[in-house]
Amino acid sequence: MNPKFSILIIEDETHILNFMRKILTSHDYKVLSANTGKAGLEIISSQCPDIILLDLGLPDIDGVDIIKKVREWSSCPIIVISARTSEREKVLALDLGADDYITKPFGTSELLARIRTSLRHSNKMNTDSPMFIKPYHAKDLTIDFSKRLILLHEQEIHLTPIEYKIVACLAKNSGKVVTYSSIMSDVWGPYTDTDNKILRVNMANIRRKLETNPAEPTYIFTELGVGYRMKEDESE
Repeated sequence: MNPKFSILIIEDETHILNFMRKILTSHDYKVLSANTGKAGLEIISSQCPDIILLDLGLPDIDGVDIIKKVREWSSCPIIVISARTSEREKVLALDLGADDYITKPFGTSELLARIRTSLRHSNKMNTDSPMFIKPYHAKDLTIDFSKRLILLHEQEIHLTPIEYKIVACLAKNSGKVVTYSSIMSDVWGPYTDTDNKILRVNMANIRRKLETNPAEPTYIFTELGVGYRMKEDESE
């Protein structure tokens, strides 16, 4: 791991802050920290961390408002780490611009994996030519975006145009939770009906084509009440 990656933790619970600092430092990250929203915003603007771990329940500024402020000028990855478990809270944070959402309590492996995914996605978005998006690959599934080609076990899978757009949207954000509304907007346009029944129907068809057992998916996971998450891209 590159020791130059800097991570800002905005968390007011000292024991959680110290736990995350210890874990991240041991994995060669440079750790910055703040226990208030105001202090966190100052560090973001002055030191431009590579990624932000954000608690929502801060003493001075609600974490949702911090997401709004940061997204006015920065695309820095934000992972929400919160005890708030309601679907509404998760959807709101993600729709406002958070890249991921982890519910407390959480495991070390999950935290590190989510950080790696966000850093990888951020690096890809910053360095790839806008004319080329590298193929997605995980286990036996490959998606070549330039050719609009999906291969499973080296066999071409035929999806409808709508099904392909849904899968492509998730694959380009692999490892991250994508809300129902974000997918609907990407596939059907920003003024589409908010009812996601059509999305669920298409997803059921997609899973029948991509998953060996749709009830126990390998590639596309449901985040109940929030959206979907595609298995993390395994290609280098």
